[in-house]
Formats: sequence, structure tokens, C-alpha cells
Amino acid sequence: MDKASEDAPDAPASVNLEAASAARIYDAYLGGTTNWAVDRAFAEQAVKQFPLIKPLARANRRFLGRVVHAALDRGITQFLDLGSGVPTAGNVHEAVAAHERTVGGKVVYVDYEPVAVAHAEHILAQQDVLSWAGIVRADLREPKVVLGDRTTVRLLDFSLPVCVLMVSVLHFVGGETDVAALVGRYRERLAPGSWLGLSHICNDDSEPDGAAQLARLAAQYSTTQNPAFLRTRAEVEPWFDGLAVLSPGIVHLADWRPDDEITAAEKEAGPFMWCGVGEVPGQRSDAAGVHRPQRTGP
Repeated sequence: MDKASEDAPDAPASVNLEAASAARIYDAYLGGTTNWAVDRAFAEQAVKQFPLIKPLARANRRFLGRVVHAALDRGITQFLDLGSGVPTAGNVHEAVAAHERTVGGKVVYVDYEPVAVAHAEHILAQQDVLSWAGIVRADLREPKVVLGDRTTVRLLDFSLPVCVLMVSVLHFVGGETDVAALVGRYRERLAPGSWLGLSHICNDDSEPDGAAQLARLAAQYSTTQNPAFLRTRAEVEPWFDGLAVLSPGIVHLADWRPDDEITAAEKEAGPFMWCGVGEVPGQRSDAAGVHRPQRTGP
């Protein structure tokens, strides 16, 4: 992945380098190289304002990885990663390829940030995985466009279980958007046995100083291309309506099926994000509980 980052394509001509982008800022938090001066300047100020932002980003990335591995262990081999951002270490398709018991995995990334899309296209082509992994340039707020895109249609079979990932993205959706209805439009397409995994930034269950710091940082995102919205657990919970929330429930990042790689700083940052995974109830169409298509992927 480091080599791919070094060989990344130039920024598309259409990219806006005058205002920072949430996808590129997140890449800067994670120590990536696909960001520009305006993004790094914002990230540097963010660290001063909320020192836990980098470990929070790393904890969120680890949560994504644990969800993907848990889904694979459950026999789910199809993934729709909404708001996937700039590719960095621990991408979904890399986890699928590394999972020894997975055959025929399929991955679709979705993002509208041109740098994220260009970089993803470059990496997927370089790794020669375009037969089973692809990216759609679209706004996740338009499910009809996302689900009807030819890449989505080619790679994902929604009559079988799909793991939909909305990780660290819904806090950039707000304003006139009804988030619960938006999540529901994706959820209604999912077959029994499908998963919805999401995480969302919050400050309703943290100590006052940190909560105030994060609130100021969230307000600062109004100067970027992607304003941020803080929400509470009570606001996040209804997004799982109609789903069976998997153990351990709606919790903080470090508490969702933790592993030994979680650092002390990531545990400290954990209370600033809610996360959870829900499963669509009903009888799975793959009656054995594990989908094993012909090998066309990793």
C-alpha cells in the first residue's frame, strides 16, 4: 500500500485545492500522503484543538477492519463501502483478499471526492483486482445512483447478504438530509443476513473538556468542503430500526469486539464516537449460512 501511495496519480483537474476536504484531512490524520497543504494545515490545527483526533481516526479505522473480518467470518463476502475516502492501510478489499476462508469476495467503494476516487482507481488497477473490486464516484445521499451504477450492478448481488459500511461518514451528512430515511433506503435493499456497520462522531458521553474541544473542532469543519454534525446515541439508535443489533450493541469504538492492537490513546479517544453493526433478520438465501460463489475474486 505504501508503494501505491508513492505512485499515486496527480490530482484531477477538477479538484478543489482552495478548501480542505474531509476525505483528505482524514488521510492526513492517518499519516497518508494523498493530501495537500490546505488539508495538512487544517489537520495540524485540528490536533491543537482536539489532541485525540489522530488516535480517534486510527481507532475508527481499526473498527472498520474488525467489522470486515467479523463479516467475513460470518460468510458475508460482498461489501459496499459508502464514503470510503482516500485509500489507506487496511482497505476492505485487502482484508477480503487476506481472509483465507473467503472465496469470490466482491467490494464496491463509493465516494464523490475526486482525489479519493482517482487514487482508488489507481490502486485497484495496480493491484489487478478490478475483476472483483471497483469504485463508484457518486454521492452516498443518492442511493438510486449508487445502487444503479454499472459497477455496483456488476459486482454485487443484493439477493444475497451484503455488508454495507457507513464508517465515519454520516456525521458529514446533515442539513436538509433526513439521515434515518437515507440509511433506510439502503437497508431496504438488503437481503436477510446482510449487515449494516456504522460509526459516528459524538461528544454526549465524554468528559466536559474533551466534549467542548470536539464541539469547537466540529464547528471548524464548516470552513471545509464537508461541514460536520455531532449527534447523540439517541439520534444514532433509530438508524438500526428493523435490524438485529449484534453484540456488544451500540458502543464506543474500543468496545466493539476489541483486539490486542488497540492502544491506550485509542481507548482514550473511544468515547468520542458511537458505533455498531446490525443484521437484517430472516432466513438467509444461502441456507448453509456461508456464501461460496465460484472463484472470481481473491
